[in-house]
Amino acid sequence: MKRARREFDKEFKQMAVNLCLSGKSTREVADELGLRTELVTRWKREYNEYKEGSFSGHGNQNLTSEQKEIARLKRELREAQLERDILKKAVSIFSKGDNKYSGS
Repeated sequence: MKRARREFDKEFKQMAVNLCLSGKSTREVADELGLRTELVTRWKREYNEYKEGSFSGHGNQNLTSEQKEIARLKRELREAQLERDILKKAVSIFSKGDNKYSGS
């Protein structure tokens, strides 16, 4: 039987990171809170990278404004390529139909 996945709220993660920043080692904090050391290390790394924007929850990514712009441009490119492919197929279909009625 699978163990239920534990979820931690933003305040709990922030408290764990603050304990690490106050001078305690990652291992000490993990042992006190009953967590794996790797988990606390990941929380510290996320906090160091995103500061107050960290721990958005449920797998949502914290993206910088540049990363958001890149994602938006990639979406637009995919849509434009899809539209182009549809138009190519339509032109191909209609150009084949012209041969039937061209009088030859």
